[in-house]
Amino acid sequence: MVIPENSSIVIFGASGDLTYRKLIPALYHLYASDQLPKSFAILGVSRTQYSDESYREKLKHSLQEMEKTEPEKLEAFCNHLHYQAIDTSDTQDYAKLATRLDDVADQYGFEQRNTLFYLATPPSLYSIIPASLAAHGLNDEADGWKRLIIEKPFGYDLASARQLDKEIHEHFREHQIYRIDHYLGKETVQNLLVLRFSNAMFEPLWNHQYVDYVEITGAEFLGVEERGGYYDGSGAVRDMFQNHLLQVLAMVGMESPAQINADAIRNEVVKVLQCLRPLSDEDLRNNLVLGQYTESNVRGQFLPSYRNEHGVADDSRTETYVGLKMFIDNWRWNGVPFYVRTGKRLPTRVTEVVIHFKQTPHPVFGKDAPENKLIIRIQPDEGIQMSFGLKEPGAGFNAKEVKMNFHYASLQETQMLTAYERLLLDALNGDATLFARSDAVEACWEFVQPILDHKQDPQSLFGYACGTWGPQESDNLLHNDGRAWRFPCKNLTDTDYCEL
Repeated sequence: MVIPENSSIVIFGASGDLTYRKLIPALYHLYASDQLPKSFAILGVSRTQYSDESYREKLKHSLQEMEKTEPEKLEAFCNHLHYQAIDTSDTQDYAKLATRLDDVADQYGFEQRNTLFYLATPPSLYSIIPASLAAHGLNDEADGWKRLIIEKPFGYDLASARQLDKEIHEHFREHQIYRIDHYLGKETVQNLLVLRFSNAMFEPLWNHQYVDYVEITGAEFLGVEERGGYYDGSGAVRDMFQNHLLQVLAMVGMESPAQINADAIRNEVVKVLQCLRPLSDEDLRNNLVLGQYTESNVRGQFLPSYRNEHGVADDSRTETYVGLKMFIDNWRWNGVPFYVRTGKRLPTRVTEVVIHFKQTPHPVFGKDAPENKLIIRIQPDEGIQMSFGLKEPGAGFNAKEVKMNFHYASLQETQMLTAYERLLLDALNGDATLFARSDAVEACWEFVQPILDHKQDPQSLFGYACGTWGPQESDNLLHNDGRAWRFPCKNLTDTDYCEL
């Protein structure tokens, strides 16, 4: 275990929901498990007025409500919390931050001014904060490293992503920029690489000669909750598909990296993203399905339609579901369709990858043999399920489907880090492996831009009732090819009764 160097962690948006729900709990758990530096300071920054003491009390109560805490460790952790109120949109006000960081460095005896800046703010500040930090020399690495973590969305479309990238690079170099995607912090996403490249029984089959098709599902049971105003300007394409699911697809499709380090792995991610077959007008008409959920009663509960959610326009054309048939045009995946779907108000919360292998060519055993498939469950009930055929007991040679399961929960001797814990620790250690690089972000937006343009078509949106698996047209993406989506339960292991 590598312990990070002594450093200051500056959180912009320190009074916001992300800080309370994810960042501070992650930092507390890292502290409680002795994975933070021996000497560190957490400095919250936002417009709201707090003293150090009142901010500590607020976060202390928040942690006690949400997490299991040890009183002594909680008290010691809170002593590392500090607060500075500034107007984050006013460059001149950052002088207060520079002075405060000097005071903190003196207080903790930092020899190097190592600083991690976390932008847990609205995207409108993503270019303002780096420029303001640079105006006061807070990007200068002469006295220690300076790193910038940026939350998604990184841009709103291809043009805005390029513009944002240009503006940030005026003040911070690429090695200082960490574009966070919490999906890549999940243990099971990272395990895709180990599963593929450390097992001789999988990697030789991981190509167009043996794989029939691949499906990737990112389903949510929840609707937009109180985020209707934000979501109505975003939609499922920007919220989930452009970042999370394309990154998972890249992990499934990439070639083996030459080394296990940030540059080698991210080089292979970019290569596969640049091999995505561009979407033609015909693809947009026939291989893309956009949907929006409508009202329904689910398990005795009435769920309103998307247009009746708080903050959503009555005539909204924003999609809450995306289904797409797509291809990777390279040697490994030539001709193998990837079916990707994501949506809100689907029957359950689940993210998984299913590798469907081709049928055996043997005319006798292959005739009625069950399908071979590998299910990689990213969340929840994280694990892997392998499906294959064995002989049914009795006369004859009829094949019956059987399954082998592995669950991460069975590894009780190992404490899995949450996504934010892993990514914060990596950023403090300067390991950018699981963070999106500039060229990868641009490749994703280049692929997605035709979908964003197509969304303006008034005939491109289909309704689906809450609690169903999306529009009928999405099923047809596979049915027309003689295939079908897998409809997963919340549990990886199949049971006779699927408790969603």
